[in-house]
Amino acid sequence: MDNPKFTIVTSRCVPLPVENVDTDQIIPARFLKVTSREGFGENLFRDWRFDAEGNKRPDFPLNDPRYSGCILVAGKNFGCGSSREHAAWAIADYGFRVVISSFFADIHKNNELNNFVLPVVVSDDFLAELFATVEADPATEVRVDLPNQTVENLATGRKESFDINPYKKQCLVEGLDDIGYLLSHSAEIDSYESANNK
Repeated sequence: MDNPKFTIVTSRCVPLPVENVDTDQIIPARFLKVTSREGFGENLFRDWRFDAEGNKRPDFPLNDPRYSGCILVAGKNFGCGSSREHAAWAIADYGFRVVISSFFADIHKNNELNNFVLPVVVSDDFLAELFATVEADPATEVRVDLPNQTVENLATGRKESFDINPYKKQCLVEGLDDIGYLLSHSAEIDSYESANNK
C-alpha cells in the first residue's frame, strides 16, 4: 500500500484537552499482542472512549458528533510513558493525519513521523486559543502547511511556524518510509558503488 503524501491539510479538529496523555491511554497494553498495524484505530483511547460494558461514552470527544476531522488537538506532553509504536499505529489507523500539541514525548513524536502522522508543536498560547476556538465553534478549521511549516487557526487567522527534521519532512512530502527513501536513490547508490569498487 502506498504511503499518503503530505503537503497541506485543512480540516476540522477533535479536541483532547488533557495533559500528560501516555501511550497506555492512547492504546492500552492488552491490545499489543497483534503485530500488524491494521485495526488499532478501533481501540484508540479504548478505556476513555468506552465503558466497562463496551458502550461509547458520549462525553468523550471522539464520540461527540460535533467534532470531526483528521487533526487531533492534544494537551501538553502528549505520548509520554512507554515507547510503544502501537500508539502511533492507533492514531494513524483511526485516520488522524496531524496531532497538535505544545509538547510531545520524543520517542512518540518520532513514531508518529514514521507512521505518516505529523506532530505539530505550537506555543502554549496558540494551543489554548485553539482549544477555546474549537469549543466555541466545533466547525473551526485548521490549515497545516508542511512545505512552509506553518499552522493556522482559520477562525482567528493566528498562524505559527513549527519545526521538523528536514529528512522526515521530505519523507512525508514524498510519501516515503526509510526503505522507500533509499530505493528512490538506488541509481545514485549504484553509481557510487560502481565508481568505488573498481
